[in-house]
Amino acid sequence: MFTSVRSLLKKQFTLSLLLLLAASAGLLIFAFHPLTAQTTDVPKDDGSLLEAYRHVEIASVSDALEQVTGKKMYMSHRMRPIFPSKFAGIALTVRLKEEENNDPAALNGMLSAIDAGQKNSVWVMVVDNGADIAGMGGLMGTAMSARNYAGAVIDGGVRDVAYLQKIGFPVFALGIVPSTSVHHYRFAGANVPVVCDGVSVNPGDIIVADADGVAVVPRALAEKTLALAQELDYKEHSMYAIIEKAKSIVEAVKQFGRL
Repeated sequence: MFTSVRSLLKKQFTLSLLLLLAASAGLLIFAFHPLTAQTTDVPKDDGSLLEAYRHVEIASVSDALEQVTGKKMYMSHRMRPIFPSKFAGIALTVRLKEEENNDPAALNGMLSAIDAGQKNSVWVMVVDNGADIAGMGGLMGTAMSARNYAGAVIDGGVRDVAYLQKIGFPVFALGIVPSTSVHHYRFAGANVPVVCDGVSVNPGDIIVADADGVAVVPRALAEKTLALAQELDYKEHSMYAIIEKAKSIVEAVKQFGRL
């Protein structure tokens, strides 16, 4: 009887051990299966993506965009910050059309669009023929800052810059002017495709800005563009030390292929 019990226990132990080994092998196979491997550090969610874009130079983003899209995706030298700024965010597009009017509700849609913005929004406003018209000022900037916008890009002018600088709200614009859009413009739409300083911008695109200017990253190409921009950034930053040591830019370009 005791022999039978021992034999049964032995068989159960052996079976359990085999099952454990099989399960362990299965886990190992799953862990090292190539389909489960993560081969990229490029984030997929918007928050992480924007944070990553804030750590690359816009020159690298611009170069990456040209390689990925085959076209210019940066705004002109006219689009400058009212104070040194760097940000990345999601485009909330707005357009104002020229129209002389006495309608007190002509710009109500613009105000509602501001209040609809979320954290990390970038106010991308096109003011038709608006180089000498302030598309925004301190009141609008305060509302955007309170809603945690990343910044604003105005194809037009900006005013109240002392106050905007005081609250630290970053704005890129074509110039600084004291004028108003009230009675001269009408709201023409929000979250619509626009052309801002010569560059097509769609709602949801990523806007990246720093001391070198503003670039527009189509959302569908954001991950691919970021990965290439990070690579270009790494090459350029690595080249500085080589140039200083060898006293030769030719050698650095030969080694990294970046210019």
